[in-house]
Amino acid sequence: MSNDLSEKPSSNALDTLLALVADDLARVNQTIVDRMHSPVALIPQLAGHLVSAGGKRLRPMLTLSAARLCGYGDGDDHVKLATCVEFIHTATLLHDDVVDESDLRRGQASANALWGNKPSVLVGDFLFSRSFELMVEVGSLPVLATLSRASAVIAEGEVHQLMTTNDTTTTEQAYLEVIQGKTAELFAAACKVGAVAAGMPGKEAEALYSYGMSLGIAFQLVDDYLDYSARQEELGKTVGDDFREGKITLPIILAIARGDDTERAFWTRTLEELDQTEDGTDLRHAMALMEKHGTLADTVTRARHYGDLARAALDIFPDSAHKKALVGIIDFCIDRAY
Repeated sequence: MSNDLSEKPSSNALDTLLALVADDLARVNQTIVDRMHSPVALIPQLAGHLVSAGGKRLRPMLTLSAARLCGYGDGDDHVKLATCVEFIHTATLLHDDVVDESDLRRGQASANALWGNKPSVLVGDFLFSRSFELMVEVGSLPVLATLSRASAVIAEGEVHQLMTTNDTTTTEQAYLEVIQGKTAELFAAACKVGAVAAGMPGKEAEALYSYGMSLGIAFQLVDDYLDYSARQEELGKTVGDDFREGKITLPIILAIARGDDTERAFWTRTLEELDQTEDGTDLRHAMALMEKHGTLADTVTRARHYGDLARAALDIFPDSAHKKALVGIIDFCIDRAY
């Protein structure tokens, strides 16, 4: 069987969703271009580098599909909100790469590697500001409340992760709180505002929020698994970046909990003190310990659990093409592991 994700059945779910929202997404892409315009040339140049770097536009597609699932008719509010979501996501990526001192983003040089940290942070701020301009144009207080809260929660999640980095006493609960904040909250908000834009601010909006939250947790769990997987190289990323940075993710938390004193001393040296061999032997040993204790497989199992929760959250909606596509995206997110 080929390892090319494009040949996998689950990848068809992304194609299916893309086909359903293609016209709306084309309008989102045009709005992105229009709203990135600035007389300060570096702003569209730097922002455009990241926006055009091959992202799947998954979060704005969730907004568009959620709106259509809830019966959104004519207008462009859903397009503006999907653009908001993409701008918030892009801004957080710019800031993340500065915090993580990352040189690569989606297999290409990161913005901070090309232009430096200061422009990256400031252009991230510009994109946040543009997203709030779009929210105000939509003129919905519930939308403004949802997305402004999401922005704050994402920032809290990033700070929380900073506090747990290099801390081998981090609990699974603390880790879960981090990924709920830094990743899942934007998935949840992206889905919820689609329902609100369609005039369904009640149980449908909350169901889509729950769907997005569980989907986002599953997505991040698989990301954290992938950091120690050969699949990472196929995705244009370096294996073991989290380990080198001392990030405490679920595969490591479980390995520490299941290991003996000698193993815990290894984790303390490599993750808390960042005393790691340059030839990669420590990374290979770390991956061997995760394999020994089954922590990578258990991480994917937990992702599947949250996938089931996301699937259940959609039960209140009648069958439709958009519901089927949103269910399919759950499998797409999880099957990235294979």
